[in-house]
Amino acid sequence: MPDFRYGPAVDLRSRRAASTRVVGTTALLSGLLISVLTISGDSGMTEPHFLAGLLVLTGIGLRLEAAITAPRA
Repeated sequence: MPDFRYGPAVDLRSRRAASTRVVGTTALLSGLLISVLTISGDSGMTEPHFLAGLLVLTGIGLRLEAAITAPRA
């Protein structure tokens, strides 16, 4: 039986892909923001750059997963 709480055309796979895409975009933008902020105030520490790189890679991976698992029209 389909779940009609979000409308008949929205299924579970498309909702999951949309939420994964949002989390991926948030991680990607957070990583880029951390990178920009740490470059402007270069303190010589590598931890913020490592965190920024990890967030960017995670964001890209989540967005790729959402693109692969999203249902096709």
